[in-house]
Amino acid sequence: MLDRVLELLAPALSGPEPVAVDANLGLGGHAEALLAAHPSLHLVGIDRDPTAIERSTARLAPYADRITLVRAVSDELADVLRDAGRPRVNAALFDLGVSSPQLDEAERGFAYSYDAPLDMRMDREQELTAERVVNTYSAADLTRILRDYGEERFAARVANLIVKERAKDPITSTKRLADLVRAAIPAATRRTGGNPAKRTFQALRIEVNGELSALEHALPAALDALALGGRVVVLAYHSLEDRLTKQVLVARTKDTSPPGLPVPLEAHQPRFRLLTRGAELPDDEEVARNPRAASARLRAAERIREG
Repeated sequence: MLDRVLELLAPALSGPEPVAVDANLGLGGHAEALLAAHPSLHLVGIDRDPTAIERSTARLAPYADRITLVRAVSDELADVLRDAGRPRVNAALFDLGVSSPQLDEAERGFAYSYDAPLDMRMDREQELTAERVVNTYSAADLTRILRDYGEERFAARVANLIVKERAKDPITSTKRLADLVRAAIPAATRRTGGNPAKRTFQALRIEVNGELSALEHALPAALDALALGGRVVVLAYHSLEDRLTKQVLVARTKDTSPPGLPVPLEAHQPRFRLLTRGAELPDDEEVARNPRAASARLRAAERIREG
């Protein structure tokens, strides 16, 4: 949804020397398009994956004097902006979830379509891996993770089978885990909805990387950093991310004046307005061109008052 992202952010970047923060830099595709569209823009890019920082640095080399790329988790956004000397920004972009290279490089262990070590770390220097989660978490904790982060109906069945099988031999590969999940899901349910391991792999990835916790802190920080007229765009790829995004944006766009007052109180007036009605979806042409875009959900908001 690159064109829509550019369209939504353009009004906020029309002034002199605008600043944007890309909180999930990835390979730098959105960053490159923004820098090309706005010749005076300075972009602060954040990503926890050192490979992403390396590749985006090379991609954005023509704009080297207009970028600040930082290896950090998105929930460090306020600190990153402060250290960069740019605590106020005109635009913020969140392109959430796992990147295509992380999915496509088998050794990263994100995908159930490859037989690979059970890893799933966006930052490969952190200690917690999917293998550790699968082999050391209790059945109760595994059930909670699969239910809350994967929205898995059969979370307890999957968790109990994992605990049973790991007692025989540690679960260390994506293929073995995917096979166990398939075995735990009732046959009638397996006939629809794609690979039954999808929800379990999503849940483990979110747990390993603390994705929802990072978004829960980073999005409010980005809203706080926006200057008057500044805009934020969030691209979410599953219902948990989109639900959290909706909650944060709706809370910032509400009038919190006590009911029954004849005149709204200025201090309680909303500081933001929504730019999208609900979540916008990619069109059929984009999904045909890039099937991974099918799950994208876009929301946006604009700061309309200081405070």
